[in-house]
Amino acid sequence: MAHRSRNPLAQRFTRRDFLSTSAAAGALTITGAPFVHAQEPVTLRIAGTGVNAFNELAAKAKEEVGINIEYIVLTSDDVVTRAVTQPTSFDMIDSEYWMLRKIVPSGNLQGMDTTRIKEYDNIVPIFTKGELPDGTPVARQGISPIKVSYLTDQVSRAFATEPTQWMTLIPTVYNADTLGIRPDLIDRPIESWSELLNPEFRGKAAILDIPSIGIMDAAMVCEASGLATYEDKGNMTRAEIDRTMAVLTEAKRDGQFRAFWKEFNESVTLMASGEVVIQSMWSPAVTAVRQQGVPCVYQPLKEGYRAWAAGLGMPAHLQGRQLDAAYDFINWYLSGWVGAFLNRQGYYTAVLGTAKEYMSDDEWDFWMDGQPAASDVLSPTGVVIEPAGSVRDGGSFWDRMGAVSVWNTVMDEDRYMVRKWNEFIAA
Repeated sequence: MAHRSRNPLAQRFTRRDFLSTSAAAGALTITGAPFVHAQEPVTLRIAGTGVNAFNELAAKAKEEVGINIEYIVLTSDDVVTRAVTQPTSFDMIDSEYWMLRKIVPSGNLQGMDTTRIKEYDNIVPIFTKGELPDGTPVARQGISPIKVSYLTDQVSRAFATEPTQWMTLIPTVYNADTLGIRPDLIDRPIESWSELLNPEFRGKAAILDIPSIGIMDAAMVCEASGLATYEDKGNMTRAEIDRTMAVLTEAKRDGQFRAFWKEFNESVTLMASGEVVIQSMWSPAVTAVRQQGVPCVYQPLKEGYRAWAAGLGMPAHLQGRQLDAAYDFINWYLSGWVGAFLNRQGYYTAVLGTAKEYMSDDEWDFWMDGQPAASDVLSPTGVVIEPAGSVRDGGSFWDRMGAVSVWNTVMDEDRYMVRKWNEFIAA
């Protein structure tokens, strides 16, 4: 990428600078643009799934940068629909990268100026180069973030094939997903995605009912079971889609699935209640179950992980004071406190270095390096979720992100796939 001119006002603040500036002014100006005063707070409406909609985060943003955050919590498919059909109904979008294939062609998303992002050069290169920090390329099946990270210009309906000044999203969180299980209700090792279809768990299994994501879990299961093969799980042919949905439909008719969940909290309730013992799951949902004192494991599987990533973007209409506030919010988001909070949920954050500053050595060793916990592991709200000596499910950052098989995706045959998925749900 060509050398970018950096705004001298956007150079790195120390944490002491950050706190003293906030305390003195009641608000932080990172971008050099006039920021809101405490008596005139800006409200940013963030539309997204409930995964990152934490009250603690909103309260901290109000305290440290004087911005009111209002969450508009939607299902994944509704985030896309809202972005395409009602873009002025929110001020920022919390989008997964696969959604961009549907949103960007609408022209409703503006490119984000990387020269206004003070930690841009420290963002994990998964998003800026398509590789892990050690230079290892990430999996390319599905929509790996680098495929949709950049636009050709600030106002554009086209993705750039090389990094530009204009990012679609500033990444916030990402993870390598697998199946969640109840180890207290399953008395043997679980090592393969194929277990989701094991008749042993008939009536006790669940799968995610978001077509673009659920089809990926289904492909992992079918491939692991030897029931289907794929040239690219992230971009199936019609024949591959048909075979995958035939396998799922047969399992459904046999009573394999207890539920098809669409929203984060549904998966928590299903697992915590014991109605389900094995299912598609997201890492913070596992954390939420553990916070209730219920055993729950995010199970590493030999076939690898299905990965996803999310970030904050700006609708095309955003301008002036709201636009400046949005950049300030993102810069605060990447400055460390939020990253540490999200790491304790089991996510990975976009800027590792700033998050580390807000975590103890013991926390970093457990969550990021896969080392045994030196003391009890606490959730972001201070609840013990793992005893001392525990090792994180799946091990280290390198073990998990280095074992990604496929990324969440939108296929060329997306409309056909969604129709077939809906037929499966209705069957």
